[in-house]
Amino acid sequence: MAEGLSRLGALAQHPVVRTLADAFAAAGFELAVVGGPVRDALLGRTTHDLDFTTNALPDDILKIVTPVSSAQWDIGRAFGTIGARVKGEQVEITTYRADSYDGTTRKPVVEFGDSIDGDLLRRDFTVNAMALRVPEVKLIDPTGGVEDLLSGILRTPIDPAVSFGDDPLRMLRAARFSAQLGFDVDDATRAAIEDLRETLKIVSPERVQGELVRLLQTDDPVRGIRLLVETGLIEEFLPEVSALRLEVDEHHHHKDVYEHSLTVVRQAIELEQARNPGAAPDVALRLAALLHDIGKPRTRKLEPGGAVTFHHHDVVGSRMARKRMQALRFDGDTTDAVARLIELHLRFFGYAEGAWTDSAVRRYVRDAGDQLDRLHILVRADVTTRNKRKAARLASAYDDIERRIVELREQEELDSIRPELDGNRIQEILGITPGREVGEAYRFLLELRLDEGVIGPDAAEQRLREWWAARV
Repeated sequence: MAEGLSRLGALAQHPVVRTLADAFAAAGFELAVVGGPVRDALLGRTTHDLDFTTNALPDDILKIVTPVSSAQWDIGRAFGTIGARVKGEQVEITTYRADSYDGTTRKPVVEFGDSIDGDLLRRDFTVNAMALRVPEVKLIDPTGGVEDLLSGILRTPIDPAVSFGDDPLRMLRAARFSAQLGFDVDDATRAAIEDLRETLKIVSPERVQGELVRLLQTDDPVRGIRLLVETGLIEEFLPEVSALRLEVDEHHHHKDVYEHSLTVVRQAIELEQARNPGAAPDVALRLAALLHDIGKPRTRKLEPGGAVTFHHHDVVGSRMARKRMQALRFDGDTTDAVARLIELHLRFFGYAEGAWTDSAVRRYVRDAGDQLDRLHILVRADVTTRNKRKAARLASAYDDIERRIVELREQEELDSIRPELDGNRIQEILGITPGREVGEAYRFLLELRLDEGVIGPDAAEQRLREWWAARV
């Protein structure tokens, strides 16, 4: 903890913190760094956004920060928050709050408070309810946040039933912080989530989606996903995941689909980070990994002799994922990407059973489109067998298909496969006008391109004429 206190001293000396501390002190007001930056400094983690709290009212905050900042904005004035850019960094300064809630919505009745202790009590978890008063460098910790940091515990500053009743979104944050920090949720907090999970209904889909995305952006979201499933909270917004816990009877056996899916998420993240070091977390890939088998419960069939089949679970799962993501207000591009990845995630396994022709590889690339790199990762992550020989065989097969894709790319423009004759040329050759027949001819030439590669415009014209003559 001595190291942590030393890091708090370093935080107080941060140029932005010092500039604002001196300005507020000169104006006769209190100022403290609050929340995440204090927690992360104590943990030795990198501090990103700086948030401050003060006893100054919004008008006073704006007057104080204007001379020491290059820009200011007051879009959050009604909630006591003034934003500013100080020494190139964006910060937010908020008046002490003592909000109340009506229990119907998660929007608080904004009330300004008169003490920092009261402000900290209204925050989500004790580890986020600490403040560093500056410029005197004093740690304010009225709820035992330091002890919880040392114990690796997530706990609400007040009775969790009251805290979650005030703002049900905090239950989702418990999962996110558990994953982000690697902390356990204490028993009382976990029990309150189980009891109050249905109150999540008052939270907008956009807010729920935002927390789900933040959870998936952590290095190990599986920890948080387990909490959501075990408490039943995930039933309120993503029930398809908990449905993966299929019962296995003594006569029919299959892989544990839920545990398999969590393993796929972890393996996908490892591959993502290895292939794209330093890149932002790929939420679409991680969602596809989590949801790739959600069609299995709906398509499960118990066969005579103990076999279990899940025919077409890829197609069914793709439709289910699209519907759920639309309900959570995901953007169209992310929704399309996830649905496409789920639909295609089984395609490769036919390759492992027998080498594909070049035309089959071209179709694989065409169907994947701009999701090909993600599909490479998802398919590799989907191999969770403990049979080392089988795993090695599948890995070798996928190495081979990636090699062939590279070779074909070098031979031709595989990423933008088009017929060798465009629509205008098709009309000229066949003497037809725009319409359905042009589309049919275009599709014929595209299939020809996929099957045989580049044959040249003259040969393509001859084949088109032959196709047209046979058709007529």
